[in-house]
Amino acid sequence: MSDALLEVTVLGPRDVPGAEEGRADRLHLVGAGDGTHGLSPEPALVSSVCRETDLPVFVLLRLNDSWTTTGGELTRLVGLAEDYLRCGAAGVSFGFLDSDLLVDTEVCRHLADSLPGVPWTFHDAFDATLEPARAWRQLVGLPGLVAARSAGSPQGMAVGYDDLLATAQSAPEVARLLMPGTGLLAEHVPWLVQAGVTQFHLGRQVRPGASYKSYVDAGLLRSWRLLLDHTMTRTVAG
Repeated sequence: MSDALLEVTVLGPRDVPGAEEGRADRLHLVGAGDGTHGLSPEPALVSSVCRETDLPVFVLLRLNDSWTTTGGELTRLVGLAEDYLRCGAAGVSFGFLDSDLLVDTEVCRHLADSLPGVPWTFHDAFDATLEPARAWRQLVGLPGLVAARSAGSPQGMAVGYDDLLATAQSAPEVARLLMPGTGLLAEHVPWLVQAGVTQFHLGRQVRPGASYKSYVDAGLLRSWRLLLDHTMTRTVAG
């Protein structure tokens, strides 16, 4: 087993067996939507997933299709997060931008401060920011933040990979937080690991037909697990 962390998007309890058998380290639970972005699930769904697994479950906090939120929504998000934690969730996932498409540090810090000691990830709202370098500086140091998911571009890693890799190579604090996501390919993994990246997110890649209509497949996920562990071992040994 390597020190790499592999997070997998799940939509419900039927995704849990494949995620466990494929050796995921953490589940990212998303409610309504296609799984790529999605919205917050109902607490009952969180409870049903948490009952099926001992893996840590992080749950998405997002109530509308934009990357912004309102004061009223913010209060509701805090309440939802508290419900999720009571249902067995280990952490949450959220990410908000302001009207200038910069990280809304006020909102993010309010949520983090309202959930003391609760780990959270900044989801791929990051890729909608207009100033990625500034966004990374804004994220570093936010309380409770354990990862920031990014593909380097709103179009995914097919477009953003080169920029994302260059950023990770030039900034160790970014490599520490970075969790590559949308569009991640197996060929990207060795280079990202060499840059110091140790967290990876998978969604469509571990579903037959790359469709969220399919459940997480243990065989597909296991191939990623083996690749990641092998790469990490070789990198450490080298």
